[in-house]
Amino acid sequence: MKRIRKWLIRIGILLLVLAIVLVGAGVWFVRRPWPQIDGALVASGLAAPAEVLRDKWGIPHIFAENEHDLFFAQGYVHAQDRLWQMEFNRRLAGGTLSEVLGEPTAGLDRYFRTLGLRRVAERAWVEADQESRAILEAYAEGINAYLQSHADRLPVEFTLIGDTPQPWTPADSLAVGNILAFAMALNLNVELLQAQVTAGLGEEAGYQLFPLAIDDGPPILPAEVERYDWLSDAHLEDSAAQQWFGASPLSWGSNNWVVAGNRTATGQPLLANDTHVNFQMPSNWYENGVHGGGFDSVGFTLPGVPLVVLGHNQNIAWGITNVTADNQDLYIEKLDDAEQPTQYEFEGEWRDLQMISETIQVKDGAPVQLNLLLTQHGPIVNDVVGAPEAEPLALRWTLYDGETILSSLARLNRAANWDEFHAALRDWDTLSLNFVYADTAGNIGYQATGRVPVRAPGHTGILPVPGWSGAYEWQGFIPFDELPSALNPSTGFIATANNRITSDAYPYQLASGWEAPYRAERLQALLSAKEQFSVEDMRAIQVDTYSLPAEAFRPYLLAVPPADALQAQALEHVTKWNLRLDTESVGATIYEEWFKLLLQNTVGDELAQVGEESRGLYLFDYPERHTRLMNTILPDADNAWFDDVATPQLETRDEIVRRSLAEAVAWLSEHYGPDPAQWQWGNIHTLTFVHQPLGLSGIPPLESIFNSQTIPTRGGQFTVNVAYFAGDQSFDATFGAAQRMIIDVGDWDRSLSVNSTGQSGHVFHPHRGDDIPLWQSGDYHPMLFSREAVQANVEGMLTLTPSE
Repeated sequence: MKRIRKWLIRIGILLLVLAIVLVGAGVWFVRRPWPQIDGALVASGLAAPAEVLRDKWGIPHIFAENEHDLFFAQGYVHAQDRLWQMEFNRRLAGGTLSEVLGEPTAGLDRYFRTLGLRRVAERAWVEADQESRAILEAYAEGINAYLQSHADRLPVEFTLIGDTPQPWTPADSLAVGNILAFAMALNLNVELLQAQVTAGLGEEAGYQLFPLAIDDGPPILPAEVERYDWLSDAHLEDSAAQQWFGASPLSWGSNNWVVAGNRTATGQPLLANDTHVNFQMPSNWYENGVHGGGFDSVGFTLPGVPLVVLGHNQNIAWGITNVTADNQDLYIEKLDDAEQPTQYEFEGEWRDLQMISETIQVKDGAPVQLNLLLTQHGPIVNDVVGAPEAEPLALRWTLYDGETILSSLARLNRAANWDEFHAALRDWDTLSLNFVYADTAGNIGYQATGRVPVRAPGHTGILPVPGWSGAYEWQGFIPFDELPSALNPSTGFIATANNRITSDAYPYQLASGWEAPYRAERLQALLSAKEQFSVEDMRAIQVDTYSLPAEAFRPYLLAVPPADALQAQALEHVTKWNLRLDTESVGATIYEEWFKLLLQNTVGDELAQVGEESRGLYLFDYPERHTRLMNTILPDADNAWFDDVATPQLETRDEIVRRSLAEAVAWLSEHYGPDPAQWQWGNIHTLTFVHQPLGLSGIPPLESIFNSQTIPTRGGQFTVNVAYFAGDQSFDATFGAAQRMIIDVGDWDRSLSVNSTGQSGHVFHPHRGDDIPLWQSGDYHPMLFSREAVQANVEGMLTLTPSE
């Protein structure tokens, strides 16, 4: 017995030692890639020492003696914190994810290679001006210096996935930047779906389901097309990119506004901005300060891309939102042979197709051969949009006309006044953005940017058009000096929220569909409600959750008599609801579930005749269209849309409203219990920041390590504090404010900011998710600018020194 006890003790000690070793090895494995933030490091390629001061929120502020060393150091610190994210995004843009992830991403690679983000980047690098080339080269040198010195200490994703990063190139940065251009180009999928709905239900129905913000009546179909019957059998689906990321085609919004000094407590302008993109771990954004070589900026950057994208320098501040300009069109092409085409027709002549052959390498699988065909309009995209048997469709996109955006961004970072700011944006071409502006002289302003096509008469840009006739070619682009602009308006403020920014008198078609006006209207109301605004007022506006659509549509719900006691309880909660989508609200949950079912019960039956894929795409991806449709038909109790075509009787609005309430209460009771007090918005409307790609692995232990915890979140699809959810039965938030900032022009160091996750991309790092509690509660940390303020809050001081 004693001998057995001794062996058990020895085995226990051995297991304990083994556990300690394994834990120690795990800690070493995880912590080894974490960045050094103190002391000195040799970085081959620097001309002089560069200092990296990290504040206690993990934000690096770089101080360098010259421009080359500044952007070298920026590339180095981006790699320190976000190398895997940078690697993933350059593979995404270049269509090479399958080399390391295998067959599951082959469709994604095919999609991005067809669109050609990498091809555009390589051409842009060849055509870049001298300053852009110098910045991109210095930035790439910094990344490569890190790769060279840390080849044995890469982020854990590289080891788990089996990826060895290749040297970074300037074209990689341009390709990563093109992902943002792709994300903000919204029209491709809308055109396809609208054409299919038009083919299945007719022109009038297509127009009503896709109402335009500028109401010129139903679009006139091109005479050469007549109908889009060849799309009737197409199985349209979310693009491979949307399926992978869970993104809606209209999921890229933002809010920004600026208030003049005569309406602020400080006497100087205040500027606020929150950009809406997909929720990811880590955030798409990375806070950074760059000081030296003529640059002195702080704000939010894109890992993989140099410079500051939104923020301020010592003289001016700027923020961005998406114009939602229509810069994509689909052209129906005539090819000489359906099986092996070599030419396409244009104005009665046959032109040679450009043919590009590429091979997608697939880990543990056979290579995929890709034969791309390009007309003068762009690539043939049928195979990647779910319409391989339809007429050949070529994508025309302003991105294909070249890009000079990095040059514009460099001049923007150095601009000292309105004239220089305005001049810098003249070459801002591939992203159509609303910029708001403020400066230390007290000016506020606004400028729309981007290359926006001028279309031929009869071409609205909302449906595919013939590419062979020449009658629908772009006639150039809207001149920069004729894009919307404003300086010091009498209102004392400017606000944009992806809403319509032009009047009926504007001579150009800037967009075929704007975002719903609710956020913009709410901002206008809040900014008109007071004479004086403080930074705290800006914070309250930025996290506002009041729902204007609910204000408009709730009366139809409350007019319904309850059919039982549970419905009566539900309606009582809706009656008492303050119309804010806060986490503790029960009324918000009942309303949102009712409205979702109201839409499905109103138009889902008709859309089912088009196809289940198209029905799902419309119901789950186009909330802006949904509210416009409901605004039009709800006042008409006998509108034909309310009739359920699957039943013999004739349904009216009130019947559909009652049915939707009954189904909503039944669904909530089934999933969240019979007590409506448990139906709080925060219980049903949750958010998980998802890692790319390990957070999508389907392996629960892995996902729990690389994703954030699931948290309740407030807001909705149309509140200023956006937390968008898809239109299916899930209310999980998929995109919203990935960052927030409030800039105080009167004292830069009084400015505030918050990222949605944190600075670091390293798993278990203290700064990986430390911004989440602030972001969730609507709080901020200081957005430091001066060296003195940074040093007063310093967490680490690292000197990058040149090699001997």
